[in-house]
Amino acid sequence: MTETQPQVVAPVIDTAEGTIVYEQPLNERMRTFMRLDFLYNQALYQSEIATSASARAAMSHLLDILAITTRSDMRSDALKELERHFAHLNDFQSRPGVDAARLKTIIANLGRLRGDLMNAGSAFLQPIRDSEFLNAIKLRSAIPGGTCEFDLPEYFCWLNQPAEARLQAFGQWLGLLRPLCDAIAELLWLTRQAGRTRQETAKGGVFMIGFDRDAPAQLLRIALPAQLNLFPEISGGGQHRCNVRFLKWSGLAARPAQIEEDVPFCLTICA
Repeated sequence: MTETQPQVVAPVIDTAEGTIVYEQPLNERMRTFMRLDFLYNQALYQSEIATSASARAAMSHLLDILAITTRSDMRSDALKELERHFAHLNDFQSRPGVDAARLKTIIANLGRLRGDLMNAGSAFLQPIRDSEFLNAIKLRSAIPGGTCEFDLPEYFCWLNQPAEARLQAFGQWLGLLRPLCDAIAELLWLTRQAGRTRQETAKGGVFMIGFDRDAPAQLLRIALPAQLNLFPEISGGGQHRCNVRFLKWSGLAARPAQIEEDVPFCLTICA
């Protein structure tokens, strides 16, 4: 992150508490994990709806996942993070006051996820990457409207097959991704759970966050009451700090403006 490239953090709406939790990843690995988790959940949701429109949406998410996993070795990154959390959690076993049963359950779950991911093998996505059907859709997807029925009659034919056939196909494709995406979902949960939360106030709508040099932060979480219609924008001032300013959302026709009043918010830094 740089001063000239502010980033609006991703929101997670907590309707039960009436707050919106905005999340900002602080390194490339966490950014990729969060994008992959988002796309996978969207693909799962859309693939279970028995309409051709939802199938198109699920296909788009699936192709985005393939694009991300092609650019980097996500399996290796996930295994490294699993090992890091293993080492960290094992250190807690000898500490007093630890819920031993809960810790044992978490460690066992990590072991299962690690085993599933290792057993999947390094070429676990090769069947999807080698699919001529998916590659044809991927190629045309780069063109706006390029997956129309006259561009891809085979795709159009598949979209008009019985819903059960589409559900079965997505079940196979997403099933290959499951060991990786389940591991990443658990890693994101552990990262969020390990965060330390505190109440802060942004004076005049601006706040600077400093990070512990000995424990690099991976994720920021900023919680705001939903009714305030505020959102944070983050710009990095360096490796060990970042700046936050709060903007007011005033509708689609108005440009968001920085608020000048003090803004109380809840800050969680996850290492």
